[in-house]
This record gives sequence, structure tokens and C-alpha cells, in this order.
Amino acid sequence: MGQSPNPRRYERDEAVASAKLMKTSPQKLNLVAKMIRGMPVGRADSALQFSKRRIANDVRKVLLSAIANAENNHQLDVDDLYVKEAWVGKAMTLKRYRPRARGRMGKIFKHFSRLTIVLKQKNYSGDISPMEAARQAGDMAVVSQDEQAEIDAKAIDEAVGAENEAAVEETAEAKE
Repeated sequence: MGQSPNPRRYERDEAVASAKLMKTSPQKLNLVAKMIRGMPVGRADSALQFSKRRIANDVRKVLLSAIANAENNHQLDVDDLYVKEAWVGKAMTLKRYRPRARGRMGKIFKHFSRLTIVLKQKNYSGDISPMEAARQAGDMAVVSQDEQAEIDAKAIDEAVGAENEAAVEETAEAKE
């Protein structure tokens, strides 16, 4: 019953992070986002760290969040990541007024923006997940509880069998 799950919006080798209410206009934020598009994450991080723009620190937080998502949620290699996409959108606008001459009002618009950063891993096979690739390469053993119970049972049987063979050989030597 119910609906089927939505298809994944991003590839297996991509990780995403976003910020919804950044206190700057989309135009100013896009200048910073344009600066890191297509860069490896290490260079993008240092470019944002030493940027003179105020919003660069918030963009850096989103970038570091995307890197953490890639590493912890998708098991991607951090050294092979680059900024595939960084897009900016409008969020809300606060409308304020300032008194002007002759009883009039001047409008003040305080714009907010949203930012989404998509990271992609270079040299990714794409056929299997990174965790499955590591398992096949033997770098890490990921087994279910049932598989672990079977492995333990085989190891015990082999150990008991080796002890029995050693006991049989000792008795054979003792008879001689």
C-alpha cells in the first residue's frame, strides 16, 4: 500500500548540502558560488577561507557539510571530490520602510537566499557502491549476522577437526 519511494535525485557518487536562509541577496551569493564551481574541494575550501566577502564563511560551512555528507553518508573519497554544481535561489524578502521627506516612505528590501552545493567524485566506477567495492577488494568485511554465524561455525569446525586429527596422530604414534 502507499506510494512507492521517490527515485534518488543524485548519482551514487554525488553528495549534497544546502542552506535555506542566507542573509544576502542572490546576486551577491552567486558571485561567491561562481568562484568555487568546478574546483576540487580542497582548493574551494581555501579559496572561501581567504575570500574577503562576508558571505564566503557561510558558503564554506555548506561546503564542509557537503564534504562530511560525502564521507560519512556515501563513503566517497574526499581527495577525489570536486564541486559539480553550486546554485543559488531566492528565499524570502523582508520589506521594511524608512521615513523620507514630506511624509513619504522609502522601501527597503532585505533579501535572503538559498544555496545548494553538489559534490561529485572523480574516477568513480559507478557500477557498485563504494562500500561494496571495498568489500570486494577485501579492505573491509561487511557481513550480516547470519553470514558471521556461518563463518564462526566453519572456524570452530576446522579447529575441532584439526584437534581431532592431532589426537588421532598422537594415538597412532603412541601405538607404534
